[in-house]
Parts: sequence; C-alpha cells; structure tokens
Amino acid sequence: GVLLAGVALVGIPAGISVLGFQAAGIAAGSVAAKMMSAAAIANGGGVAAGSTVAVLQSIGAAGLSLGAKIGLSSMLGSLGGVVG
Repeated sequence: GVLLAGVALVGIPAGISVLGFQAAGIAAGSVAAKMMSAAAIANGGGVAAGSTVAVLQSIGAAGLSLGAKIGLSSMLGSLGGVVG
C-alpha cells in the first residue's frame, strides 16, 4: 500500500506534466493545449474555474497540495491493503 501511494504521488504530477500542464503554463501543441482549446470553445471563450483543465493546470503549476497528498496516500494505502 505504501509503495503504491508513493508511486502515485510522484507519478500523477509527472503524468500531468507529460500531457503539457507545466509550471510555466500549458505547453503549445500538447494534449493540454487541445483540452484547453476544447474547454474554451465549449465555454464561450474561457476555461471555467474548477473545470478539469483548470484543476490539472493547477497541479501542473504547483504540484499536488499537502491535503491532496494526504488524501491520495490514505486512499491508495487502503486500496493496497484490500488488494495486497
């Protein structure tokens, strides 16, 4: 369970970065850029606060918050206990 949580805490932000959600903003030509474009078109020109794109960009820019890390660790640790 602990190993799974550790892998997730490193892997999730890394995966989000690979999609193009980065500290400097959304990378041009990336999956993130395509997601942002689709979200903006669907929303009449802007990306809504709290939307998937906004949340992923927040994680890409700042990483997971302490609360998110604790929650994810707890959830994955429990899951690991059930599975393993």
